Amino acid sequence: MGVIVPFTDDLDPLSPDQELVVAKLKSKLADAYRSEQSFRGELSVWLDRRAIPDALLFLRTDPELLYAYLTDITAVDRLNHRQPGEPRFEVVYILYSPTFNRRILVKVWVDEGESVQTATTLWRGANFMEREVFDMFGVLFAGHPNLERLLTPEGWLGHPLRKDFPTQSAQFPNVES
Repeated sequence: MGVIVPFTDDLDPLSPDQELVVAKLKSKLADAYRSEQSFRGELSVWLDRRAIPDALLFLRTDPELLYAYLTDITAVDRLNHRQPGEPRFEVVYILYSPTFNRRILVKVWVDEGESVQTATTLWRGANFMEREVFDMFGVLFAGHPNLERLLTPEGWLGHPLRKDFPTQSAQFPNVES
């Protein structure tokens, strides 16, 4: 799995804390673990999308990790920044451990029509975060209790943060008639 990275000179070596997190995730997830990087002191890990439920639960409950706080869920449309055959979207879970004062970005690639399991079973606050990602990008969250648009009006067509979404009102009818 290719990962778009900042300039190599801008990447940091993993700190001992980050090495611990990576080692624990690799041990727990085995083949579902893809890669990691540290950029400006922030650890990012890439996982197989099917591993999200187990990975988030593990990160939240393991006594040496305790990423108890879901800061945000967002996405990136990789439309023009992917190799042939690579998924279009990157879903990013930003977690924080108040116990250890560290943050992690958990990233998974998802293609159109694929889904990621909801995080609402672990964090009720994931409800609106996932609805926003669905509304803006069209990414589906399997098992979500109420996956419907959150920010755009009823009848809105398309997903405004997709790279191929029209940018001028004359280009699209934005609401179903």
